[in-house]
Amino acid sequence: MRPADRLFRIIQLMRATGRAMTAAEIAEKMEVAPRTIYRDMDHLIASGAPIEGERGVGYMLREAFDAPPLTFTFEQLEALAFGLRAVEMLGDPRLGQAAREAKDKMVGMLPREHAERLLSAPIHAFRSSAQPEVPDCLGDVRSTLSSTRKVWIAYHSLPGERSQRVVWPLGLAAFGAIWVMTAWCEMRQSFRDFRLDRVEDWKVLGDRFEPAPHQTYQAYLKQLA
Repeated sequence: MRPADRLFRIIQLMRATGRAMTAAEIAEKMEVAPRTIYRDMDHLIASGAPIEGERGVGYMLREAFDAPPLTFTFEQLEALAFGLRAVEMLGDPRLGQAAREAKDKMVGMLPREHAERLLSAPIHAFRSSAQPEVPDCLGDVRSTLSSTRKVWIAYHSLPGERSQRVVWPLGLAAFGAIWVMTAWCEMRQSFRDFRLDRVEDWKVLGDRFEPAPHQTYQAYLKQLA
């Protein structure tokens, strides 16, 4: 890890902890020796960071301090670059366009060195020819999630069963290139998962539904994790 990245991570760690920390505690988190943290603290304090404390006692960040916005380590930039590229590959056209626009905004606000790292990160995402195409209804499903409207679907299950159902869309998940919609199924009266590549027809209805009980839905999601 570059020293500059470590200094930033120390500040973030102290902000998140909100209490005094010894050099040994910080060193364990940073995976370095305590003497390295002592040098880092001396550098931060000399640079004007509002850190109180001393060697052998501990260090605390004053609450008024806030780190500059859009400050990332190189590893964080690589994670963002990969995430944006994966969205372009796996998402629908509107989601892919949103990812490109978000990248352009970040490039315009980051320091030059960091912007170049975001653009040139050597981590890529590709779609295999063996993977299913992005479902046509993905964009519509995303829009429906915030509208709490019921949806009629014609569905073809993996075992070959065809059915028509009214569902309450609640969430989306990507399992590799497979998009799955979690919904409350009126026909089954329970939560069900529907692969979007097996939805043959889709129609948003005028009826709204009450959001599923938060705890019940969250418990269901934990079963999928």
